[in-house]
Parts: sequence; structure tokens; C-alpha cells
Amino acid sequence: MNTDEPTSRTLYLIRHGETDWNARRLLQGRRDIPLNAVGQEQAVVSGTCLNWLLPNPSRTDFIASPLSRTRQTMEIIRQQLGLVAEDYRTDARLVEIHFGEWEGLDWQQIAKRQPERYAARQADPLNFMPTGGENYPHVFERVGSLLSALQRDTVLVAHAGVLRSCLALLTDVPERAVPWLEIPQDQVLMLRDGRFAWMQVSTAPEGSR
Repeated sequence: MNTDEPTSRTLYLIRHGETDWNARRLLQGRRDIPLNAVGQEQAVVSGTCLNWLLPNPSRTDFIASPLSRTRQTMEIIRQQLGLVAEDYRTDARLVEIHFGEWEGLDWQQIAKRQPERYAARQADPLNFMPTGGENYPHVFERVGSLLSALQRDTVLVAHAGVLRSCLALLTDVPERAVPWLEIPQDQVLMLRDGRFAWMQVSTAPEGSR
């Protein structure tokens, strides 16, 4: 849906590290679940990767979703960059897509408890709205308002649904593909002028050093 004008700014988008709910494949949405030990290590990996990518961290803006898992990830990343951990801002427009009454459940539980609603969601995951929740067009609207206000290179630490929305808004990724995009938790999504790439730290195998 690329409606953004070409710009020289670079965005570094990072999904928060793993939580226990991620490990159990439960829908988190707005639930405030902290990182687990794996998630903390993933944040270190993302910070190490970002340390290679950022030309000048002190001239880069840093914004996170206000939920604890994203703030923890951001603070670990900033420590890896040698920056003051807490010196960043949060923005509520970066919170995860709201799953409403489905939060705390996995997809198998939802399919068993609400088969018709589950089938409706599978038929149109882009526009389907859980009871008490939101759909992707709602996320596009709030995330788009934030993206349009960015003035310089920016690190955004957010959630899978938000990163998917950024790809829909700023690249040629089709909207219909958005709900199915895999968003890793140990890589940096680098986005500039409608182009994007996933960046990851590569470690040489033992014996090859």
C-alpha cells in the first residue's frame, strides 16, 4: 500500500524478545507480559546487530511501545549501544493489535470454543475484528500517523502486528499478505525508501575461527 513519499530517513524496526506467552503460542495483544530469559538474550542479539548498523546512535530517535516487553527490549538494546537505557520515549500508537476476548488463548482453543468466529477470521484475517478488539486497518491508521511524523533515522521497538503494518504502509507488501508475515524476534528490519531487509548477527561455527 506504499503511500509514503520517498525519504532519506532509515527505520530500524525490532520486535520485542520472547515472553512465556510467546513460547506457549498464546495471543498477547494488550496484555502486559514481560520478557523471559530467551527474550532477554534475543534483545541482546538485536542490540548487537543494531550496533553494526547505526552510523550515529546519538543522532537517532528511539521509540518503543509502552508495554513492558517492548520497553525491556529497548533498554537492553540501548545498553548494547552504550547509551543510557531509559533515555527513549514511548508511544501508545505502537501497542500490539488488540485481540479483545481472545487474548490469553491459542488458536486451537479459539477454534474449539468459537468455530464460526474462527472460520470467519481465517477467511479474512486482515479485516476480521475479535469481540472487544481491532483489525489491521485500525492498526494501519494509528501506526501510519506515527510514521508520517518521524523526521530522522529512528529505532522502533514494537510488536509483530505493528511491524507487519509498517511493511504494508511503507513497502509494496500487499495488504492481504500482512496477517501471515513471519516476524522474527532476534533480527532487525531495516527500511528505507520503500525497500527493506532483515538483518541478523551471524556467528561463525565452532572450529571455523
